[in-house]
Amino acid sequence: AGSAVSALVISWFLGPWLINWLQRFNYKQEYLDKAEETGDIKTRQFSKKGTPTMGGILIVSALDISALLWAQWNEFVLLTLLSVIVLCGLGFYDDYLKVTRQNNKGTSSVVKISVQLLLASLIGAYLLWRDDTRALVTDVMVPFYKYPILTGAYVIGFILVVLAIVGSSNAVNLTDGIDGLAIGCTGIVSVVFLVMSYIAGHKVFATYLQVPYVAGAGELTIVCSAIIGASLGFLWYNCYPAQIFMGDTGSLALGGALGIIAILIHQPFVLVIAGGIFVLEALSVLIQRYWFKYTRITRGEGERVFKKSPLHHHFEMLGWPETRVTTRFYILCILFAVLALSTLKIR
Repeated sequence: AGSAVSALVISWFLGPWLINWLQRFNYKQEYLDKAEETGDIKTRQFSKKGTPTMGGILIVSALDISALLWAQWNEFVLLTLLSVIVLCGLGFYDDYLKVTRQNNKGTSSVVKISVQLLLASLIGAYLLWRDDTRALVTDVMVPFYKYPILTGAYVIGFILVVLAIVGSSNAVNLTDGIDGLAIGCTGIVSVVFLVMSYIAGHKVFATYLQVPYVAGAGELTIVCSAIIGASLGFLWYNCYPAQIFMGDTGSLALGGALGIIAILIHQPFVLVIAGGIFVLEALSVLIQRYWFKYTRITRGEGERVFKKSPLHHHFEMLGWPETRVTTRFYILCILFAVLALSTLKIR
């Protein structure tokens, strides 16, 4: 609780200062976002133009400071926090290019994916290198089943580690398209992993609930708690109409953090359930893109499954107000979170 409260307080008190600082140095989204630029979104009452971005600085600062103050600095905590800083730096560079160029084109997708793949690969290699963490990669666990479905699966396990981290980082990034959506869902998913981390790091509870015991994973509850506090504090300024955006600075870092925590507590597939909203958002983009390409080749004209992707823009184009989209996605996210927690008892 201490880390959540301190992260919340840091976000609350530093929020106005950061907003003013970003405005003073003109780190604002003076360009229209893609939805407004194409003229597709008709239901918005306020343009996003002129809103400060790079708010992820506030989230990551509150998260890291609180976690370092309250947690024991074991390898799991340090690995997560250092990775968050790396991804925050990557996102900051992308946001910096966008605001200086004043368009939606930041760093290339190749550069972003390459850095994410490199980071995820280093994490996977580190876990394989250590005798006490190797099973986190080589023994593949799935929800609703108490035994690994694969053991000694070095290659498959390594691929899953990379997919979990890179996929989660980008999925949260895609979800960050309307006010309050990504940060609220991140906070909800973090509650699930707070519970999961506590159980995984507590030998008695882990044995009783038949989940893998991971020595040292209990400290990740402090990190999850800090994410929750930082998310609530940032949501105060990011709710509709947003005073600040997290940008890639925050979304890449938060998504990566969730993926890394899921790996470290040996529950990567629980992230797919708890983060169901993120999965749906990412799938909508993939389906839209590749169905359009397929139909353009086979039928001569590209067809779209959704009115616009990611999924939240599809509902905006159906006429839903932005606040309704956000609220209903929150409800779905809570239901996904409850389903994820139910995996603890249904085995």
